[in-house]
Amino acid sequence: MVDLPEPTVQATRYVVSLFPPDDHNGANYNLAVEYRGRGLWAVVRFKQCLNATGQWSYESIPSEREDEWLAEHRFDLDTALKLAKEAAPHINVNGITAADALVRSRTRR
Repeated sequence: MVDLPEPTVQATRYVVSLFPPDDHNGANYNLAVEYRGRGLWAVVRFKQCLNATGQWSYESIPSEREDEWLAEHRFDLDTALKLAKEAAPHINVNGITAADALVRSRTRR
C-alpha cells in the first residue's frame, strides 16, 4: 500500500453580506471574496469584480484579462475582505441598497 500525504484543505470563497447567513432575504445582496490563485483574491458579484476604488467591472475569461486589469482587481485576503465589507451596504437590487433592505426586513418583523 502506498503512503499518501494528508489531503490539504483550503478555503477559496467567503460570502460577505449585511444579512445573517440564515436570512433568505439577503441572498440577492451577497457578494463574495474568491481565491484566484498566486495568493490573490477577488471581490465578486455575479460576473463582476470590484477594484480598489470601489468600481465594478465585468470579469472576462482568463485568457482575455490583461495584467493592468488584474493588478486593479486582485488583492491579498485582508484587503479583499476589507473592500467587500465596505461595498456590502451599497449593493443595489432594483434600486434598493442592502442597507435599506436590511432596515426594511427588520421593521417587518
